[in-house]
Amino acid sequence: MPKVRAEKKTRTHNEVAKQGIMFNKDFGQHILKNPMVITSMVEKSAVRPTDTVLEIGPGTGNMTVRLLEQAKKVVACEIDTRLVAELQKRVQGTHLQHKLQIEVGDVLKKDLPFFNVCVANIPYQISSPLVFKLLLHRPFFRCAVLMFQREFAQRLVAKAGDKLYCRLSVNTQLLARVDMLMKVGKNNFRPPPKVESSVVRIEPRNPPPPIVYSEWDGLTRIAFTRKNKTLGSAFKQTSVLALIEKNYKLHCSLHNKEIPEGFSIKEKIENILTNASAAEKRARTMDLDDFMSLLHAFNSEGIHFS
Repeated sequence: MPKVRAEKKTRTHNEVAKQGIMFNKDFGQHILKNPMVITSMVEKSAVRPTDTVLEIGPGTGNMTVRLLEQAKKVVACEIDTRLVAELQKRVQGTHLQHKLQIEVGDVLKKDLPFFNVCVANIPYQISSPLVFKLLLHRPFFRCAVLMFQREFAQRLVAKAGDKLYCRLSVNTQLLARVDMLMKVGKNNFRPPPKVESSVVRIEPRNPPPPIVYSEWDGLTRIAFTRKNKTLGSAFKQTSVLALIEKNYKLHCSLHNKEIPEGFSIKEKIENILTNASAAEKRARTMDLDDFMSLLHAFNSEGIHFS
């Protein structure tokens, strides 16, 4: 099962598995071997007999077999063809064989299939893009129980004012409820990774908040560029002003609005921030409601971020 980004890209295989498979550092492969951790992850996902489960990075199938025993179907996405062969061999000729569907390739480059629940030991180098691929997937899934590098998991659940609170925190929590489930030490893997891990449960907000996500993402990108600086300072950057002015002129053009002579995008933004009592706020202390209010203040004045 893929795990933990290697410090240096290398083609060297760093350990031979008991199954005779050499783990590939290119994919950061660290197999979860502790059956108690696997059992706990499956239990916390509350898989139903009618569920289709998505597993990303099944590796040699330790978790897959447990999921197959509980679910109606398991769709396993694996990039390493050697591990695909190992997984197929493991279920071949058993009563579980007909329940398993294997998708070979890079999960970030493929359309996700329909699924009710996702359970996975996530390759750390794809953690962030994969979280948002899952959260923007439709139709909605019920929940995901995912293992991440511990600091990444802590960022997912961090609240405004916390040391690790960042754009990842606020963007994820806009779209989902995120809960920390358990810590997993490095000795639960073969070979042991250099970092500790944690398991989180992600439950998409259904229905989602009534905002355009690309707008929200654009706003938080600007605000968190300098999360310890005031918003007044963040929005004075030349590149930010240029982008917002371009979007504003497009908005005016599409809505047949005239731009007054002597118009200054810098002054307009300063006025919006002042009227919203946001000029002196800092991204690191702003919660979801603060960002929603600010986005509404900008949008109502024709300022857009996507």
